Amino acid sequence: MDHRPQAWGRPRDDVYGAYDASYLQTSGPKNATQSPVVTGTSVIALKFKDGVVMAADNLASYGSLARFTDVKRLRVFLDSSIIGFGGDVSDMQYLDRHLNELAIDEAYDNDPSTVPSDGTSPPGTLNAANLHKYLQKLMYKRRNDFDPLWNQLLVAGLDADAKPYLASIDLRGTTFTSPTLATGFGSALAQPIMRRYASTEEQAASRTREEAIEVAKECMKVLYYRDARSLDRYSIAVVTKEGVELKQDELLERQSWAFAERIRGYGTQTV
Repeated sequence: MDHRPQAWGRPRDDVYGAYDASYLQTSGPKNATQSPVVTGTSVIALKFKDGVVMAADNLASYGSLARFTDVKRLRVFLDSSIIGFGGDVSDMQYLDRHLNELAIDEAYDNDPSTVPSDGTSPPGTLNAANLHKYLQKLMYKRRNDFDPLWNQLLVAGLDADAKPYLASIDLRGTTFTSPTLATGFGSALAQPIMRRYASTEEQAASRTREEAIEVAKECMKVLYYRDARSLDRYSIAVVTKEGVELKQDELLERQSWAFAERIRGYGTQTV
């Protein structure tokens, strides 16, 4: 073996001949991801009077195996918006790096002293509405390349008029907005709970921050008990005019499954 650092693990060319890499087929057809492998489950979000609350658990599953228990799926963008990622974790990491580069470009191009005092966005800045449109174009372009990013994204923050903004994007580039949104099993399990709280924009505008946080926590509890690909440790973020408050290691109360002992037929019960 050739033990020089520049060729660690390679057979020595002067003994065995030049390394033949033809079997790698580097000139072959382009490959694209056909299905997600390591995935995150639900992301939930709902508006309230002054902003938006978003939450997602910290689990990344390898198929049905709860493999990674400390994967944060909420990202802060420019301290003014939150992106929640459902779906493939490797595509999430790609988008995260892309958004970091975009944030650096935005920080260079915009002077903080030009931010209006009323909380509205100066022209040309990437507020949540603009960021949502940018990500929609990115996801649609990748879909047209037949190499989609296997994610569903929720974007939350404020629009150009400093009003709460919440929107969704899927891997095909399809977008829509609503007072409450959820990905994964949250669409079935959490949406009914959130819609009782705010089914219209008018209802959402009458709710307080504390009410929205309590509803989000209740949804995370239901998802933990009902969705086999979820976890009791989660991240929760609140975005308002003052910025983003993100907590990444919240824990559901330690109820565990004690309530199940009261269910007839559970465990070793025979009656």
